[in-house]
Amino acid sequence: MNFFKKAISCLFAAMLAGTLLIAQTPDEIIARMNQEQKRFDSEGMSMIMEIKFPIIGTFGTTIYMLGDKYKMITEVKGNLTTHWSDGVTDWEYDSSDNEITIEKAKPSGKGEAESNMKMLEGVTDGYDVKLTKETDEAWYFHCKKSKSNKDKSDIKAMDLVVSKATYLPLSVKAKENGITVILRDFAVGVSEKDVTFDPADYPGAKIVDKR
Repeated sequence: MNFFKKAISCLFAAMLAGTLLIAQTPDEIIARMNQEQKRFDSEGMSMIMEIKFPIIGTFGTTIYMLGDKYKMITEVKGNLTTHWSDGVTDWEYDSSDNEITIEKAKPSGKGEAESNMKMLEGVTDGYDVKLTKETDEAWYFHCKKSKSNKDKSDIKAMDLVVSKATYLPLSVKAKENGITVILRDFAVGVSEKDVTFDPADYPGAKIVDKR
């Protein structure tokens, strides 16, 4: 009899522990997401950024970031443009004319990616967060700007999906003034090779040095 009591007690404790692990508030989940994202600073990160413009269409950019270095690959109507920067020098390869342009670094490229990444920072600050859906793989949140949030630069609303396996965002989507921005396919871990321009990868390309 004691054996069965112990077995039932252990089973109950295990079920209770499992319930406590599963029952997390939106704030707790997003706080854990923010904690996991700190790995981006030391290990680097990659993601896909899609921007949809009315009439014009959707443009997709694959982004790799590691420290001060980044690489962006953008495809427009079959033409690939690859941009690298180390904070001092910018390199850009255009597949349409097989040409590499070298210039002094401009802050605009990384600034665009970083400004969109800010959609994920402190997402609960100034927003009312609601869990709208939950699957075995992810939590789905709708984040609506709070009435008390008077910051005009903050977007009105965003939809956020967080992985249960990694606590990293699977996607974040926002729409402002008819333009939709989607960040997706986040991954931790980028090598120096991923973000460093190597002319050996482009034999025969014309080089235009504007520094």
